[in-house]
Amino acid sequence: MMSAVMLLRAGFEVDIFEQNSKAGKKILVSGNGHCNITNKNQSPEYYLLDNNQFIQGILSRFDFKKLETYLNSLGLNIFSKSDGKAYPLSYEAKSVVLIFTQTLQKLGGKIFYEHKITDINKHGLFCITCKQGLFDGYDSVIITSGGPAAPRLGGNDSGHTLARSFGHTIVPAYPVLVPLVLDFAHAKELSGVKTYAKTTLFVNNKQEMTIYGDILFTKYGISGLAILDISLYVSLAILNHQRVSLSLNLLPAFDRQTLARQIVKLCKNVPYMSIFTILSGMLSHKLASVILKTLGVDADLTASQINQKQINHISNSITNFKVQVTNTRGFEYAEAAGGGISIDEIDAKTMGSKKCKNLYFAGEVLDVVGKRGGYNFHFAFASGFLAAEGIKTINKK
Repeated sequence: MMSAVMLLRAGFEVDIFEQNSKAGKKILVSGNGHCNITNKNQSPEYYLLDNNQFIQGILSRFDFKKLETYLNSLGLNIFSKSDGKAYPLSYEAKSVVLIFTQTLQKLGGKIFYEHKITDINKHGLFCITCKQGLFDGYDSVIITSGGPAAPRLGGNDSGHTLARSFGHTIVPAYPVLVPLVLDFAHAKELSGVKTYAKTTLFVNNKQEMTIYGDILFTKYGISGLAILDISLYVSLAILNHQRVSLSLNLLPAFDRQTLARQIVKLCKNVPYMSIFTILSGMLSHKLASVILKTLGVDADLTASQINQKQINHISNSITNFKVQVTNTRGFEYAEAAGGGISIDEIDAKTMGSKKCKNLYFAGEVLDVVGKRGGYNFHFAFASGFLAAEGIKTINKK
C-alpha cells in the first residue's frame, strides 16, 4: 500500500493483488489492535541479519522522521512512548488501514481482493496469473507478500516460491515473536501464572543472552513479552538442531545468596508459619507449590522445621528455575517470520532484484527480521518506499 500510494502520486497506474477479502489484516491485529507502527530508535542493532550495511543503508535513506513526515502527508499522525514505540494518534490500528485504503481509492489505485497470485512470468513485460485469469502488460512488479507467519491472516510462502522462479535464493523461514514449548512436567499446574523475571537463554549449554520482562506460563510451555523477545534466537537455534534451555530468576531483585538470607530472616520472624505460606508471600502460590514439589520439600513444614540446606535449594530453584525448550509454537502463533529472499541478491538502494530487471521486493518476504517494538513495520515501510523510488528513478531515465 505504501509503494502503491507513492507511485499513484507520481502518475503511475497501479494494481494491487490482495489474496484476502480485506487489506491490512496483519496491521489490524498488531499491537493488540493499537498498531505499533514504527519505533523512534532506529539502528541496525534492532535487526537480525549478517549484513548490517544493508539495513544501515535502508535506514539512512528512510528513517523515523521520514516515515513520520510521509504518514502526516496522508493525514495519519503518530506519537511515541518513552521506549520509542510509535502508534497512530488514534491508538487504533483501524486508522492506519482506513487512511491507506481510502487514499488508494481516491488516487485511482485498483485493489483486486481475493486474487492470490500463483505465477509471474516476464516476456518483455510482466504477466500475472491468478485463478481468476491472466493480467498482463506490467512494466514493474513489487512482491510484498510477507512470510508464512500467522496463516489465519493469510501468511504463506508464496512470495518465496515466486522469487525462486526468478532464480532467487531462499533462506529457510523460521517463526519469530512466538511462544515456546517446554519439556516441563508441571506446565499445566503453572498455566496462567504471569510474573516479571530475568530470563537467560542457553544454547548447547552456553549462555547466549539475558532479558528482563514479563513471562507467562501456559499449558504448553511459556510466553510473555520477554519470551517473544528471546524467541527469535531460540527459533534459529532449533532450526540448527541445537539444544535450548532457559534459566528463570523468578525474583530478579535477588541473587541466590541474598534470597537465601531473606528466607532465613522470614523463617526466624514467623517460625510457626508453613514454608509454603512464606514462599507464597514472595511469588505466586502456584510457583511456590511447584518449587517445593520438585525439591521434595513438604509444603506443610513450618519455618522452624526447615534447615539451611533446604533453604539453599529453594533459593537456588527460585533464582535459577531451569526449563528445557523443545520447540516454538510455530508459524501459526508467530507474529512474524525470519528467513526469506536472500538480501545478497537485492539492491539495497532500490529493493530491486539482481536476478530480474524491474522486479522488486519489500517487507517480510525478504530475509530481514526486526525485534519486537515496531521494527518489522518500519522495515516494511522503508523497503516499500525505496522500491517505489526505484521504479520512479528507472522510468525517469
